[in-house]
Amino acid sequence: MTRVLVVDDEPQLLRALEINLRAYGYQCVTAVDGETALAAASEHHPDIIVLDLGLPDLDGVEVIRRIRGWSQVHIIVLSARHGSQDKVDALDAGADDYVTKPFGLDELLARLRAAARRAAVEADAPVLETPDFLLDAGARRVVRDGKDVRLTPTEWKIVDRLIAHPGRLVSQQQLLLDVWGPAYAKDVQYLRVYMAQLRKKLEPDPGSPRYFVTESGMGYRFEP
Repeated sequence: MTRVLVVDDEPQLLRALEINLRAYGYQCVTAVDGETALAAASEHHPDIIVLDLGLPDLDGVEVIRRIRGWSQVHIIVLSARHGSQDKVDALDAGADDYVTKPFGLDELLARLRAAARRAAVEADAPVLETPDFLLDAGARRVVRDGKDVRLTPTEWKIVDRLIAHPGRLVSQQQLLLDVWGPAYAKDVQYLRVYMAQLRKKLEPDPGSPRYFVTESGMGYRFEP
């Protein structure tokens, strides 16, 4: 059974979500503020966290950052904040999805199902050992020259997409859609910046990539 931690300071909404999620077969744990949420995440190890940003003690983005210090649990933000910068801040901090209030229960349930499917895929994620680094996608760990290399949540999403089909071309547009969503489908420069960061961390010669190869004007491929 998928375990969901729901974090929101609105008691009525929290209760309604708890009742509905249990009715749809989820195991549900709740928290009304950031510190309680961090403690509950540590104690219950949820599969998915549904998180409001406007909490009374900690901002939700800070909660995401703290959780990402030790966990790769899927985090769905559920917030009344509609601004694009709010969404960027939450996603860059490590959130996996963002739903704005008011929301439809059917939409939230669909996103929970999608998150549960991704979690199941990651449980079988590969371990890649190259001459230059060891990459354990399931454990979210990269070791290079005997030292851990930290990848950001966005860099992990790029890596996940590329290593899923070694040697095969993934188009720029498909990467943008998969990693950032439709709003960024044409922002090729954004993708180039992140690929440059990734190469600096993993490639022996970032200027002449060995593993994360560019197909000019087309996309990228991972060569193990």
